[in-house]
Amino acid sequence: MEREFEAVSRDLLKESLEEQGFHVFYVKKKAFQLFSRKGSFRTQFSGRRFLSFNQELLVLIRSGLPILQVLDTIIERVEPGQILDVLREIREDVKGGGALSEAFGKYPRFFPALYVASVKAGEKTGDLPVTLARFILYQKRVEALKAKVKGAAFYPILLSIAVIAVVLFLMLFVVPRFTQIYADANAQLPLITRVLIGVTENLTASLPVAVPLLIAGGVAIRIYARTERGTLLVDRTKLLLPFFGKLFGDYAISSFCRTFATTLSSGIPVVQAMQMARGTLNNRLLENRMMDAIRKVEEGMPISSSLEQTGFFPGLALRMIGVGETTGALADMLNDVSEYYEEEVERLLDRLTTLVEPIMMMSMGLLIGGIIVAMYVPIFQLGSTVR
Repeated sequence: MEREFEAVSRDLLKESLEEQGFHVFYVKKKAFQLFSRKGSFRTQFSGRRFLSFNQELLVLIRSGLPILQVLDTIIERVEPGQILDVLREIREDVKGGGALSEAFGKYPRFFPALYVASVKAGEKTGDLPVTLARFILYQKRVEALKAKVKGAAFYPILLSIAVIAVVLFLMLFVVPRFTQIYADANAQLPLITRVLIGVTENLTASLPVAVPLLIAGGVAIRIYARTERGTLLVDRTKLLLPFFGKLFGDYAISSFCRTFATTLSSGIPVVQAMQMARGTLNNRLLENRMMDAIRKVEEGMPISSSLEQTGFFPGLALRMIGVGETTGALADMLNDVSEYYEEEVERLLDRLTTLVEPIMMMSMGLLIGGIIVAMYVPIFQLGSTVR
């Protein structure tokens, strides 16, 4: 029997399926497809759209409507597309006697494993609205943190693009015209102007070769980064970067603890909850270390001790998790750890934004101003000679 799943890598998918009781013979990567069989673009739930879907689902379930009527109401409001087709197929599965979680689980591109497990736990305990409300709260916090990270990165990226565009325009179009004027005037140029002209000439001459090489190099790096060794190297390098390494580490700890707490609160067993939370680390090196910790928990080691051996959990987080284990309030303590490191991430992002903006503005002013001064100094010299 062949089935399709989505995963970060073959090894992680194989481990996950074997833990669920499947016997895996081989894992084959599916070729990339831009269009689906029906010809529409391959899309999936965005964060906000998925959140809106769950909020509507929760309200309708709390109103006491039967699940089929709930799905019918949602389907009526969904625009035509793949998502509508998937929801219709889910409705047919539920109508045929299948559980809602099992129907969701058939479409991992649209419904992540954590969500399916939460719904399944809610069905088993009979408190599906409570489980959905808990997942919605989790999703809101995750989306809010992601938005802050993206917002902090947007302005520096925009400034970088603007600087590169302005410098290339000056070097490729403005400087050559001034160079021709000075050549016709047979003027004696100062050192800074000669250096700038030399750099411009070399840049113009090497551009036809440099651009294809840069594109080829970027593609090669991207392909290598998708391999097992490449991904591991990139993720290890991220954690070693000054300042950014701590930012990536704190973000990973916050995501893991938040997901771990949500799954535990939903009634999912500890080992399975840790396996689900492991995928939110978004770092192959940390995921491998976490897998070792999960094995130690299966062998009977306390959670805080197993996490300590991963080497990336700070002492404060370990002490708080240890207290949560001892008092029986592990989920609450994990939420506290997550909130603490979310605040750390926000503080680091604020510091990064505060430092980067003036540095980039100053660098942009010095670079562009230097080019302009270098090209206008000979004009001032010529004016002095004429007078």
